[in-house]
Amino acid sequence: MNTIAHTNFQRLIFSVETIPPAPTAVAHPCNAAALGGAVDAAKAGIITPILVGPRKKILAAASDAGIDLSPYEIVDAEHSHASAEKAVALVREGRAEMLMKGSLSTDELLGPVVKRDTGLRTARRLSHCFVMDVPGHTNVLFITDAAINIFPTLEEKVDIVQNAIDLARALGIETPKVAILSAMEKVNPKLQSTVEAAALCKMADRGQITGGILDGPLALDNAISPEAARIKGIGGPVAGHADILVVPDLEAGNLLSKSLAFLMNADSAGIVLGARVPITLTSRADSVQSRLASCAVAALVAHRRKEAAAIEG
Repeated sequence: MNTIAHTNFQRLIFSVETIPPAPTAVAHPCNAAALGGAVDAAKAGIITPILVGPRKKILAAASDAGIDLSPYEIVDAEHSHASAEKAVALVREGRAEMLMKGSLSTDELLGPVVKRDTGLRTARRLSHCFVMDVPGHTNVLFITDAAINIFPTLEEKVDIVQNAIDLARALGIETPKVAILSAMEKVNPKLQSTVEAAALCKMADRGQITGGILDGPLALDNAISPEAARIKGIGGPVAGHADILVVPDLEAGNLLSKSLAFLMNADSAGIVLGARVPITLTSRADSVQSRLASCAVAALVAHRRKEAAAIEG
């Protein structure tokens, strides 16, 4: 695979140099990839990790990988479930401003997050957003939801869209352009995703979704290609210039994001939104830059929330 310069991610990582490292609870970092991602982000000044998991396993993994953990705090936990519980507790205690997945499953991590009384739930539904740096594309693309909500309802899509808009605004896009994707750009009662796209746009018109400009249904080509939009006669500020791509369901989002990654050499950062704090979900297959970008995205979101809370307080 050719080496590709992901300049958008480089700028994103550089942008966090001006903010303090975010205290981050890293749940069950018991292999080299999980530890390396947290330590790399710490060395880059993005996070201050609190490593939560079985101390012996964490130290053994660090020893095998040649990673020095002496600068970092370790909170002992018996197993992966306990690691997730304790990591969430650190957030609730105010000791951590971010949550980061280690070498446990996403379900294990999010289980304690969604608990009603002891978790990190808000009025919003949790959703996942990929921030993708696609070679040849001027700006980053936000794709949602490709990891959590399998077949989201219209009501759930409202939160998915709002979460993505808030993320884009936290990353400096003042008024994100949101394309609600389907297989076509006309409303067809036989294709539910087109009906829901139209409903979401009208909800935005009525102030039920705020902060962005919505258009849909739009097919992928006329959402991101000005030429395709022109040929099909689709006007407006979103067509051909979308920042956020809202997919109909998880399968479509998964296929789109992986197609960009493996066919276009795109790099991706992943973040879970809708909880009290941003949550990073990194994978063993992620590049170092992708892991750093995921942490940078979450750190910027956490910082913007602190700023907003200070203003409101």
